[in-house]
Amino acid sequence: MPDQTSHNHPEPVTAQAPAGLRADARRNRERVLEAAREVFAAQGVDAPMSAVARRAGVGVATLYRRFPTRSALVTAAFEDQLAVCATAFEEAMADPDPGHGLYTLLEKVCTTLVTDRGFETVFMAGFPEALDYDRERACAEERLAHLVQRARDAGRLREDFAPADIPLLLLAVSGLAAQPPATALPAARRLLTYLFQSFQAHPPSRPGPLPPAPALDLSGLHRPPAAPLAAATARAATAGTDRGPRPRRPARSAGR
Repeated sequence: MPDQTSHNHPEPVTAQAPAGLRADARRNRERVLEAAREVFAAQGVDAPMSAVARRAGVGVATLYRRFPTRSALVTAAFEDQLAVCATAFEEAMADPDPGHGLYTLLEKVCTTLVTDRGFETVFMAGFPEALDYDRERACAEERLAHLVQRARDAGRLREDFAPADIPLLLLAVSGLAAQPPATALPAARRLLTYLFQSFQAHPPSRPGPLPPAPALDLSGLHRPPAAPLAAATARAATAGTDRGPRPRRPARSAGR
């Protein structure tokens, strides 16, 4: 297992628009998806659909024509990130060096988690109907257990490392998702380097240098409100916008 995290970013995967869309409809779709990623990253995946429509500069009716449910929008918005993680799994399974394969997979997943809070919510907690979460989780757990066993058998991972240590690692790293990306990414890489050095079956007597320390102090422990609370606050601020204007109350008669 390498002594230091790689500084290469995962290659983006372009989400495919449905075939047959006109150029203007394709542009509208991409604008909606970009707005959805921005809104979900700021407010969580429970953010009002009207907030996404406003950010995209389209009407709510247009948004619902393209994405009839929130689940459809969440799935399409995070298609690229999910594809990156799926590709990382395939590459890890095919890597002839089991330790390197496991290490690279976890680095890609962790860096994706901390750079997109909306994706962190989908990946860590699941989103009803947006993903077949139970099936995907069971498949991921089976693959991770296989990767861990391969790395242990190859002498690249300490014998007492358990597959349950991976969710522990992901929980630790996902706590950085509330930080700005400029802080979260170097912090995640430094933390991963510490952890991976301790995971090795035969750690070097003199470990390699750590990535640069992030700009963090104790004030970073005061996290902003959780996404559901932020989303509820936003929803309260935009109450009624998804349902159209409220009817006016009748004026009182003179003398009443």
